[in-house]
Amino acid sequence: MFDKFKEECGVFGIFGHQEAANLTYLGLYALQHRGQESCGIVASDGYRLRAHKGMGLVADVFKKDEIFADLPGKSAIGHVRYSTAGGNDFKNCQPIMVDYARGSIAVAHNGNLVNAQEIRNDLEQRGSIFSTTADTEVIIHMLAHARSDSLVERLTESLQTVKGAYSIVILTETRMVAVRDPHGFRPLILGKLDGAYIVASETCALDLIEAEFIREIEPGEMIVIDKAGLKSYTPFGKATPAPCIFEFIYFARPDSTIFGSQVYRVRKEFGRQLAREYPVDADVVISIPDSGTPAAIGYAEESGIPFQLGLIRNHYVGRTFIEPQQSIRHFGVKIKLNPVREVIEGKRVVVIDDSIVRGTTARKIIKMIRNAGAKEIHMRISSPPTSFPCYYGIDTPTRKELISSSHSVEEINRYITSDTLGYLSLEGLLAAAGNGKVPSFCHACFSGQYPIKFPRLKDDSQLGLF
Repeated sequence: MFDKFKEECGVFGIFGHQEAANLTYLGLYALQHRGQESCGIVASDGYRLRAHKGMGLVADVFKKDEIFADLPGKSAIGHVRYSTAGGNDFKNCQPIMVDYARGSIAVAHNGNLVNAQEIRNDLEQRGSIFSTTADTEVIIHMLAHARSDSLVERLTESLQTVKGAYSIVILTETRMVAVRDPHGFRPLILGKLDGAYIVASETCALDLIEAEFIREIEPGEMIVIDKAGLKSYTPFGKATPAPCIFEFIYFARPDSTIFGSQVYRVRKEFGRQLAREYPVDADVVISIPDSGTPAAIGYAEESGIPFQLGLIRNHYVGRTFIEPQQSIRHFGVKIKLNPVREVIEGKRVVVIDDSIVRGTTARKIIKMIRNAGAKEIHMRISSPPTSFPCYYGIDTPTRKELISSSHSVEEINRYITSDTLGYLSLEGLLAAAGNGKVPSFCHACFSGQYPIKFPRLKDDSQLGLF
């Protein structure tokens, strides 16, 4: 419905707690923003893995108490998923669980392997039969082919073959393993509750279950947890860190801490920097909720222009709805957002959003605000123009669909019908995210500078994800 980059996935795991499956359910609930198409939990009682997965939201897939009675044990991992070319159907629900010569194993993955298809073709030529279209299954097949008796060595051998972004949680009957790729594209954190270790995509999952945040799992680090405790390994060669800057811009929950910084603080700083770079005389600052709100607050504080709630979001819109037979203009946007005329009418309005992808939704929202009586509309975007697709775990349109890849800022301004338009500079974005420093982030969607090369694709189409 909204013209945004789409979420990736979220992972959660806990080892050594009596209520492992229930706590995993709560962890996935906190991570629901990272994927709404499917979810699943695999639990271990020390002897056997058991799974429950389904299409839909966490609360719908796990709505019966008896489900948790069928997931006994002190260890569990879970996954919320958003798919693209990997296919939106039950067979691709994660965690993916298999039985093989060395026992049972379940894998939950957030990211994207850019050479998964090449590896899959090679495995199929050697006789492997795949049951899903997810690149996560490639890792499982490589584990099965690896010759070492040590799980750490088999996993190291397998992951040294793949290229791309991955934050992975693995469960066997007696161990839980968490691995983050050497570039650290996707977040993965370590926590503890009542002596049990927890791994999760974001700290908001720890907050919900009142667990202690220990630290982030480092890029290239592998953590193995069993009854003897936790061991850390760094089996991969060092790489330049490249955490995804879009996690700060849009994906992560604002109450989470990732990549060493609190997301809410960073988003406010984006807004402050945006006000420095693109000031304007105006009467009120409003946001396109919810992701634009922290930046709008920062813009208002820096500029001295008051912030108000000029657009109200309907949080109870389902994934599908029946459109009226008689056309209502901009129905898809109007069902989710409604302007507050008292805030907007007769005012010079600064509208803050986190990004513009195709421009179609921004155009409709600006018309809605103008119809509510705005005298002037100044659009401000708390990120640079998105001109390139992502190949590291985010669903983005092809490059030709990204409006900024073929249009100037002034052309985009005319298309969306705002009075003025300003984007945060890449330099300002990186400085704000780094708290005054300019750290190493992946900003390929803005700059086209990809940290990992990928196969040449026809018409810049998206790689299959997850």
